[in-house]
Formats: sequence, structure tokens, C-alpha cells
Amino acid sequence: MAGVDNLNDYYDVTLKKARLEQLQKLPGFSFILTSLEDREAMENVFSSYQPTIVINLAAQAGVRYSLSNPYAYIDSNIVGFLNVLEGCRHHGVEHLIYASSSSVYGANTKMPFSVHDNVDHPVSLYAATKKANELMAHTYSHLYGLPTTGLRFFTVYGPWGRPDMALFIFTKAILEGRPIKVFNYGRMKRDFTYIDDIVEGIVRLLDKKPEPNHSWDSANPDPATSSAPYRLYNIGNNQPVELNRFIAVLEAALGREAQKEYLPLQAGDVPETYADIDDLFVAVGFRPTTTLEEGISKFVAWYKDFYGVK
Repeated sequence: MAGVDNLNDYYDVTLKKARLEQLQKLPGFSFILTSLEDREAMENVFSSYQPTIVINLAAQAGVRYSLSNPYAYIDSNIVGFLNVLEGCRHHGVEHLIYASSSSVYGANTKMPFSVHDNVDHPVSLYAATKKANELMAHTYSHLYGLPTTGLRFFTVYGPWGRPDMALFIFTKAILEGRPIKVFNYGRMKRDFTYIDDIVEGIVRLLDKKPEPNHSWDSANPDPATSSAPYRLYNIGNNQPVELNRFIAVLEAALGREAQKEYLPLQAGDVPETYADIDDLFVAVGFRPTTTLEEGISKFVAWYKDFYGVK
């Protein structure tokens, strides 16, 4: 088993290295320090390790960061993903599972978001690159018979999470007595999904290689399937939560009240996300079950332990 990461400084490298230390305790785990966009290095990874299954969770993430640093998204999410696809193509990979995002739903207003709906109107460059990944994966499924499964994650949170996510930012600010910025006046909703549920969904899909949909109709195409071995799934909690309630649960877990600075919806954000996960349940019999209270409580306990907060 091998892992690839460039440990870039998009956020605290100390946190990334601490995560890596946990992985390096696993027997048989190898780590390769490189970037997906390094074509020669990625070819060496595939040649050396000859993986049968590839899980690509690497990407330049974040909607807001894409407003100021667009090239980082093209380099990592487009060029890097192409190198992954080429490695899979030339080295006989049996199944590629890759992270897409709920952001691809963009301007869609039909709820809950379904993988069977069209998603041609992204509202951020980040979302556009993840939609492009789905299109690129389909091309390789169609041309080369590479089984690909795209997973649209919905607002993942939990221990070891990214410091640029709301839960991390809010927790740090509240503990330090600083105000938090509450966009869309706290009225936007997110389908917050605990990390363990994301992992469970991925693990269950490892051996669920997509098969061609022989009833697929090009005159009335289903975006979630194909005549090629290609599949898309949502992984979300299926329970959108208003941001104000999210903050209230966090305040309860911390035992402190937040100072709130209410602001309008920020460019690139969407007012609501809500995952239709029926296809995931049919495929592998799984629905996320972690409640918001349980998930936030576990995050707060990890945060205090990791940063030595009393």
C-alpha cells in the first residue's frame, strides 16, 4: 500500500505530517513525497508499485481559495488527475475511485441533489475542475475500459480535518475569544458528513467495480451511469443543517458562546447542499449515520488534545 502527497503549504504542514505519522505506523505502508502534476514521478509511482486499485483523494480544495489562486486548481486538479488516469490506463489498474464534490451542483436548485441530474452550471473554478474530473474519468472509461467511480463528498468534517473549513476556523476563534464570520447570515444549509462515514462509503465501494449500463440511452442520457464502466455516487449525511444550528451545537460542545459577525453569501458559495444517497444505499447498503452532535463532539475532543487546549 502506497500513499502520494506533496505536503504543500496550503495549510499547516505540521498537521499534515502528524497525519502522515499515523499512516506510517501501518504495516506495509509506503509514502512517496511528490506532486500529482509531476508526470515523470507519477509514472515512476505506478511502475514501482503496480496498484490494482487507486483511490485519488488528492486535489487543491476550497471554493474561496480558487477565487485568488486559480492556477493551483488547474495544476493539481486537472493536470494531476490526468497523470493519475494515464497511470491507471498504462498499468492495468482494475478500479479507480476518485473524489468529486457536492460543489459540482453549483446553481442547481432541485433538492435533494441527485447524481442523475445535470450539473453543467458550476459557480466556482474549484467546482468546474471537479466536474472536469468526472468528464475526464468518463472518457477513460469509454476509450480504455477503465472502471471509474466518482464520489461527490458533502461538507466533510471531523478529527484531523482541514484548518480552512468552518468547523476548524470556528473552534479556534471561539476558544481564542475572537468573533466568527457567519456568511449568508447563518441561513445557508450544508449536508455535513462525518469523516468516518466517508471512509466507510469508500471502503464498501472498493470491490464494487462499475459495470456498463446496457440500457443507457444516448437520447435520454443518465449522467450517473454510462455504456462505459463509469459510476457516480453522492456521499452525504442526507440531512442538511442550517449554519446557525451548526454553530449552536459547536457552542454546546465547547461550553462557550461565539461572537458572531453576520455577512452576506460569499462569491462562489451556494445557499444549500442536500445529498440524495439512494444510489449509494442500493449499491452497497450504506447510509451515513453519525449525528452532528456526535461528530462535532469528537472533533472538539481531538482538537483540544492535538493543540493542548484545556
